[in-house]
Amino acid sequence: MTRPEHSGRTYVVTGSASGVGAATAALLRERGADVIGCDLSDADIQADLSTPDGRQSLVDEVASRGAIDAVLAIAGGGKRGLLQTNYFGAVATLTGLRPLLIQSEAPRAVVVSSTSSLSPADEQVLQACLDGDEAAAQAYVDADPSAGSAAGAYGAAKRALNRWVRRVAPTPEWAGAGIALNAVASGVVDTPAASWIFASEETRIAVETAAPQPFGGFPGRPEWVAELICWLAGAGNRFVTGQIIFADGGAETMLVGDRHWR
Repeated sequence: MTRPEHSGRTYVVTGSASGVGAATAALLRERGADVIGCDLSDADIQADLSTPDGRQSLVDEVASRGAIDAVLAIAGGGKRGLLQTNYFGAVATLTGLRPLLIQSEAPRAVVVSSTSSLSPADEQVLQACLDGDEAAAQAYVDADPSAGSAAGAYGAAKRALNRWVRRVAPTPEWAGAGIALNAVASGVVDTPAASWIFASEETRIAVETAAPQPFGGFPGRPEWVAELICWLAGAGNRFVTGQIIFADGGAETMLVGDRHWR
């Protein structure tokens, strides 16, 4: 069923071949939007966001297709290139396509984060990410076995992404240009990227115990996260920007409690 907040709009969706990206692309198409899907394969545009060349290729390919209204940087996860894809690839996608967004009457941008961003992270890694120093960020990760683990690097990438969104969303280049920029921090969702969690009952129990999801269950469904992304990216979102919104069945509330605000 078409919806006025999406109908006739063009959305760039990275990570469109599976998981939350595929669910988001499907919902948008059902609602009357045009979707330019981007992924490593099985997509309108094929690009590897873990590399500078891949990021530039994505921007160039999208630019060649004309006007766009929203960018949804969903690509991420994985077991390798965690900083490269989840932070630097996402930021390059958003900043590279920002000039195209300005031409829209209702430009929107959403990036997918994670409850893993709540885990402690090496401040050196975070600062290198925020400084745009990819080589230094990876060097810090490589030098520290705990930071260099899959969970450590992934969480650091998502925490840096949260901070980047909070820093740039209210600036003249984004809010001042009418572009709403938000992050959706997903809990554990039943996607190919999260399949390692369900490979053994022991791992599943450990993850669910560490980050319980009392509302909706464990794991969540990709389309549940996609619904929030679609709303934030729609023309109907006129007053929400710079937010890290947790779509996680209540995990963030369980972990942080009522002392989040200062």
